[in-house]
Amino acid sequence: MKTSAGLLMFRRTAAADSLTVLLAHPGGPFYRNKDDGSWTLPKGELQPDEEALACALREFREETGIDPGEAALIALGEIRQKGGKRVLAWAFEAPPGELELTTLPASNSFELEWPPKSGKMQSFPEVDKLGFFSLEEARIKINSAQSELLDRLVALLS
Repeated sequence: MKTSAGLLMFRRTAAADSLTVLLAHPGGPFYRNKDDGSWTLPKGELQPDEEALACALREFREETGIDPGEAALIALGEIRQKGGKRVLAWAFEAPPGELELTTLPASNSFELEWPPKSGKMQSFPEVDKLGFFSLEEARIKINSAQSELLDRLVALLS
């Protein structure tokens, strides 16, 4: 069973009870024309003998270019996606000040035979878009199994 770990960065908006969360859109040909239900918290697969939190921090830095630094982390627990993959997650509040994503950092890439059975290997970014979404928007954009993490975050911040 595959296990991934990731971080859900949030920021509080001008409306006192309102949050936005940072989501990542997977790169590559399978997600090129997919939007709703395809976004995810920045995450990655655990390496052998790697601690989940260390993986979450590494993957977040690699996929967003943002270093959480000494941010207080809020454990959101584990969810299981449709295919059975386990996802362990933590949340943290964005650093003070207005954080705008004007450019996408150079994401790690992966190799894939594309088009299928062509014998041609192509390189694709792991993440091709990042964006902040209101909770309402995020529930539409995020992988359906991960929406539970949004609910947990709201409950823990209440």
